[in-house]
Amino acid sequence: MRYSIIVPVYNRPDEVDELLESLCSQTFKDFEVVIVEDGSQKPCKDVCDKYADILDLHYYYKENSGPGQSRNYGVERAKGDYVLILDSDVVLPTSYLEATDKSLTSHLSPLTTIVAWGGPDAAHPSFTPVQKAISYSMTSFFTTGGIRGGKAKLDKFYPRSFNMGIRRDVYNQLGGFTKMRFGEDIDFSYRIVEAGYSPRLFPEAWVWHKRRTDFRKFFRQVYNSGIARINLEKRHPGTMKLVHLLPMVFTLGVIGCLLLAALGTGLYIEGEWLDANGLRPDDNMHQGIGFVFCILGLLPLLLYSLIIFIDSSIKNRSLWVGLLSIPAAFVQLMGYGFGFIESWWKRCVLKKDEFTAFEKNFYK
Repeated sequence: MRYSIIVPVYNRPDEVDELLESLCSQTFKDFEVVIVEDGSQKPCKDVCDKYADILDLHYYYKENSGPGQSRNYGVERAKGDYVLILDSDVVLPTSYLEATDKSLTSHLSPLTTIVAWGGPDAAHPSFTPVQKAISYSMTSFFTTGGIRGGKAKLDKFYPRSFNMGIRRDVYNQLGGFTKMRFGEDIDFSYRIVEAGYSPRLFPEAWVWHKRRTDFRKFFRQVYNSGIARINLEKRHPGTMKLVHLLPMVFTLGVIGCLLLAALGTGLYIEGEWLDANGLRPDDNMHQGIGFVFCILGLLPLLLYSLIIFIDSSIKNRSLWVGLLSIPAAFVQLMGYGFGFIESWWKRCVLKKDEFTAFEKNFYK
């Protein structure tokens, strides 16, 4: 068996249906699928049964423990030489496995052996405008989207769990995913690199990634990512880069701009009130300062919003998606920023460990 595809699932039978349907159309056939139901109240067993005669499909149900431990559970039962880790909210183009195998084979030689890799993601034409806007915010240069847009980084590449591959013996050697609450996939990628391996980006092995379906769920996702960044730096000192600080700086900048605009509005209104009550014969300077403060506070936010709107509208060929991309960008950056700040306060100032600092089980 060449590949074992491992998919942890929690209450997402409809997503599993779309993923399995896309696997039926793969041009490369030497693979099995391992679905691990992570204590769902809405199991996907019936969905899996529908594809049992079409795919080499194995379904397991276990108590809830989070996606990382569920992946380990699946790999323990896998038979393939290589493990492909996918999220349940992805859909594969028909050539995904063929592109993966070609990329892997082309890099194999006596002098170089690829043991781990990953691919980018994209938005499908059928995605809702909100999903397309969220996908844009996660891949755009203007939101620090980075490698998710499919461009190679200048430093090491760290695969993410929505589209990650690794040789099964190396997976077992490293012990798979840890019990980290957030960021367990990045932690695993760091440990792959620290073990002396060099994960590669396979640009042709991309997936359609549906991500979250509304801004509230999206905020929670990126908030958890912000929390994870401090935890990852604690586990792997020196891995935090300047780009990881930008959402926090952006968040503080937005708060500062809004406070400046609020101060300017207050000064302007105060000037109007003073004039109306005859307390000052001419308070134009008072109002002028308030107006300037308002402009200085709002102009950076308006200019940034305009850049997002134009860029997203062009890339998505939709003014509506471009408009939705504005709140998506602010949610992505500020959600991450607030999570980062909370984690920094609890982990670095209050000195709590990563588990007592965040006791809520976000999987349920």
